[in-house]
Amino acid sequence: MSDEVLQPDVQPGEDALEETLRPRRLGEFVGQERLRSNLEVFIGAARDRGEPLDHVLFAGPPGLGKTTLAQIIAAEMGAEIHHTSGPVLERAGDLAAMLTNLQEGDVLFIDEIHRLGASVEEILYPAMEDFELDLVIGQGPAARSVRLTLPPFTLVAATTRMGLLTAPLRDRFGIVHRLGFYGAGDLTTIVHRSARILSIPVEDDAAEEIARRSRGTPRIANRLLRRVRDFAHHMGSERVTLEAARWGLEQMEVDGVGLDQVDRLLLTTIAEVYDGGPVGLKALAASLGEDQGTLEDIHEPYLLQIGFLRRTSRGRMLTPRAVRHLGLEPLVGDSLFPEEG
Repeated sequence: MSDEVLQPDVQPGEDALEETLRPRRLGEFVGQERLRSNLEVFIGAARDRGEPLDHVLFAGPPGLGKTTLAQIIAAEMGAEIHHTSGPVLERAGDLAAMLTNLQEGDVLFIDEIHRLGASVEEILYPAMEDFELDLVIGQGPAARSVRLTLPPFTLVAATTRMGLLTAPLRDRFGIVHRLGFYGAGDLTTIVHRSARILSIPVEDDAAEEIARRSRGTPRIANRLLRRVRDFAHHMGSERVTLEAARWGLEQMEVDGVGLDQVDRLLLTTIAEVYDGGPVGLKALAASLGEDQGTLEDIHEPYLLQIGFLRRTSRGRMLTPRAVRHLGLEPLVGDSLFPEEG
């Protein structure tokens, strides 16, 4: 069950609930303090000048609020928002159709923008820089190029893989922010806010326990809150107590720092099969029978953040902190394990 409950992506059937819990305004958004304060300045200045906000790029792991911030930007600017994603825009004409339907000041949100095809990306360059769209009408010798003027708009894009963006595309964003994992304090605040919205009585220490095991991700915190409520109900309590939270989280195999079965297997494999590393991601994925992209996008970022994994030029290595957490015996020799601190 932990594999599902700790997934940072939206799970089937969660869309309506996500929308219910989503903050609507910048003042309601919890965490990411530097990002939030900067956005407040940029949005306020754009509103005062009566101009669209500069194009914005949000980067970071799933579940940290990139889509929420896009919607907040539209709300704060009093603008209409149009949603799409990189994989959906298969042809240049798909993007052209969206761009020509924009009104002045609208927000176009493109999720997973790193997955745009090269031909689609080429359409974006003049649209972002000059608010112009170059179209080719017809085929063969009769083909002709037409340039359309677009109303000024704001492109808000999100990516989990900043390194896959081309430099020309990345450089066209005036505002670029990386979202980091949330601290336990902010996640506790988010759990309490969600509990109020969902009418789930939760005790303070239970909210803190959920926050600690939520992998620094609000979406996971909200999901754990709902699941733990069911365990509390099974225990005959309408309130989520610390006892109910701990029991529920243990039943879902979510450990004290938010690791799931795959995380633990990944770390154990590096320790036992590869003597603590280094090991390449491709070899590690083959050993685990997991998709390489899943390891890199879902599991690695959190393990790196909490200091359980080290990424080097030769591959992935365990840290002494991970060894202690797994309760493994230090090895003798030139491996990483004898190190302390």
